[in-house]
Amino acid sequence: MDGTPLDDLDTAILAALADDARATFAQIGARVALSAPAVKRRVDRLRERGVIRGYTVRLDPAALGWTTEAFVELFCQGSTSPTTMRTAVERYPEVVAASTVTGDVDVVVQVRARDMRHLEQVVERLAAEPFVHRTRSTVVLSALVRRPDVPALPGEP
Repeated sequence: MDGTPLDDLDTAILAALADDARATFAQIGARVALSAPAVKRRVDRLRERGVIRGYTVRLDPAALGWTTEAFVELFCQGSTSPTTMRTAVERYPEVVAASTVTGDVDVVVQVRARDMRHLEQVVERLAAEPFVHRTRSTVVLSALVRRPDVPALPGEP
C-alpha cells in the first residue's frame, strides 16, 4: 500500500465488499451513493494500491470436518531464522496461521485438525522439526471472536 489515507467513500466501498465480496458495482454504488462505473474505478484504484489483495470465500471449518483447533507454541533451538520456521510450518495443511512472537516462545502456530488424535499427530510432526526444542499446546474450547484480517475499517466502530 502506498500510504495514501482512505477517504470516506473508499472506506464505505471496502465495508460493502467486506460484507459481500460478490456484490456488484451497482449494488455497492447504491449503498455508497455512487454510480457503478465510479465504484469500479475506485475498486480498481484500491487494487492497484494493494489495499484490496483479493477476494475469497469464508468456509466453516467444522462443516468440512476440521472440528479441533489449537495453538501450538514452538520453542526453537539456537537462533533459528524466521525463514527456516516459515518454510517448515507452511508445509503443514493443518496450519492456519503462524507468527513469530516476543517472550519465551518463538513461534505460535494456529492449527486445525479433524479430531484430538489428528491434532496429536500434527503436534508430534511439529515437535520433530530439527529446530524445535519443545512445544506447548493449548486446545481451543470455543471461539469468542473471529474477525477477518482487518478488525475494523477506519471510521467504523
